[in-house]
Amino acid sequence: MSRFQVRIPLRWADLDAFRHVNHARTVTLLEEARVELVYRLGVQHKADAWSDGLLVANLHVDYRAQIPYRGQSVLVSIWAHEVRAASFLLDYELRSGPSPDDPVAATARTQMVPFDLDANRPRRLTAAEREFLARWADETPGIGGTA
Repeated sequence: MSRFQVRIPLRWADLDAFRHVNHARTVTLLEEARVELVYRLGVQHKADAWSDGLLVANLHVDYRAQIPYRGQSVLVSIWAHEVRAASFLLDYELRSGPSPDDPVAATARTQMVPFDLDANRPRRLTAAEREFLARWADETPGIGGTA
């Protein structure tokens, strides 16, 4: 299939004393990209049960380069894989600027778990959620790989 791509604007508040995007703010940029995919786009494709609960069970980030502030956005690519009954992985590639040609600044992976907030326990993916994830499936390795 294909990777979801979104440009996320950098804010002055994302910088730290070393004049680059702070490592913790990098995770926030990844989260903002994930929200665009899972919630905004998911609702459009009837995969909206995640609004009732979707947890990050695991997060791993490899920082590869600094992200300087240049008053522009960064490009984040996300793709799904290892879709199981009650979890899936999202891999991320964050570039230091808005272009696919900009250097990769970070790669990341989150293990996502659909969660029933009322029952306070994980739940299985719905058919609509599985179909939605299949649209963005790519088995190319992200974190620790060559993507």
